[in-house]
Amino acid sequence: MGVLKRAWRAFDDRIGVSDILGPVLKHPVPPDARWYYIFGSATLFAFLVQVATGIALALAYIPSTANAYDTLQFITHQAPFGRLLRGMHYFGASAMVLLIGVHMARTFLMGAYKFPREANWLTGVVLFVVTIIIAFTGQLLRWDQTAVWSIAVAAEQTGRIPLIGPALARFLLAGDTWGGQTLSRFFAFHVFFIPAVIFVFIGVHLWLVLRHGISEPPRAGRVLDPRTYRAWYRALLSREGRPFWPDAAWRDLLFGVGVIAAIAFAAVVLGPPELGNPPDPTIIQADPRPDWYLLWYFGLLALLPPAIETPVMVLAPLVALAVLLLVPAVSNRGERSPARRPWAIGFVFLTCLMIGTLWIAGARSPWSPVFSAGPIPARIVGTTAQPVAWGGRLFYDKGCEYCHTIAGYGGTRGPDLTTVGDRLTPEELTWRILNGGTNMPAFAGNLTPEQLDALIAFLKSRTAR
Repeated sequence: MGVLKRAWRAFDDRIGVSDILGPVLKHPVPPDARWYYIFGSATLFAFLVQVATGIALALAYIPSTANAYDTLQFITHQAPFGRLLRGMHYFGASAMVLLIGVHMARTFLMGAYKFPREANWLTGVVLFVVTIIIAFTGQLLRWDQTAVWSIAVAAEQTGRIPLIGPALARFLLAGDTWGGQTLSRFFAFHVFFIPAVIFVFIGVHLWLVLRHGISEPPRAGRVLDPRTYRAWYRALLSREGRPFWPDAAWRDLLFGVGVIAAIAFAAVVLGPPELGNPPDPTIIQADPRPDWYLLWYFGLLALLPPAIETPVMVLAPLVALAVLLLVPAVSNRGERSPARRPWAIGFVFLTCLMIGTLWIAGARSPWSPVFSAGPIPARIVGTTAQPVAWGGRLFYDKGCEYCHTIAGYGGTRGPDLTTVGDRLTPEELTWRILNGGTNMPAFAGNLTPEQLDALIAFLKSRTAR
């Protein structure tokens, strides 16, 4: 007997590791539980990546308004393996959100939330919600211009909740406005409270999986009856069950390792998200938008008519959560096969279609100013003669180009001004510039008479000919 084997036996004899893990690894699973069962364990692998990389990042990150931004710059560009760790933490969060979403969709389509696994579904819903929250709080810890304005937007939205909104917004900000206490609060939630909740619910979720067993793949015509299901399931496992290790676990292990490798590969090739400008409350040129997993919600809120914005903003998340929690209560028996539940396929398809459409709208976000727009090229201005050339420069310097496009250059938040010279007179242009309009600020106090004349001359030169 080797030294290591003897050491392990001595350790196991004193600690009892085999007594704990043995029943877990050997518990029987249905014989045809195959690749579509791997997404739950893959989510756990992604979470473990988050824990490992998060601990490493926390060793260097300083959660103070004076140092947070600089420490992230140090981690990204100077610390050994810092860029890899930040990249893995970012893509690990993305993988976790994506995998838990696929796992929930698979569970719903196969009716695996039905008796006796209703509590498995409910704990999964909680894990899904806290996963989204921890991902959002992680984005705010970047503490750049986008992060602090995202906090301001989140607090403003929270403040619209009737009765408790202002108090919740103040709790979110840890005061009346964002600052050092806000960052400390989000850091505490991201690093301590939410991970603790996730650990607890993962433990409960796994315990429930062991207690009720892995749901067998559904078959059309095999109806689930709560009165007979447990006896039928025990007979199935007794007759055809396979031990979890190694018959089923090898797929989970192989795919989980593949997930970690994919996260590391994306971190090496693509790197972590670039930080924006340092936070400065005096600069309003920011484009606060969430990471990709919440872009669809960002698009939804932006497209809502102002009259229903607040009700939808407050009620939509509550309704969505209620629908998810009530799924087992509405139907916990009967057919499980998606072939006999076409409405389930339609629900998942329409949900994916809605999120995908809103996601595209959120990614394009034509309603947002384009602060990255550069000056209009000289060939588009078309002349070096004054005052048109000066007006073209003022069009960029005064921020008009952030919202208006000319010949494909600039934002699309406002009307296209490529041929505005054909549509508006100098008097109409002057009135609009000085007084502003819908979503457009007034420039009366921001332009000298000479600058206004140059800007009008430039805009009048924008014609179809």
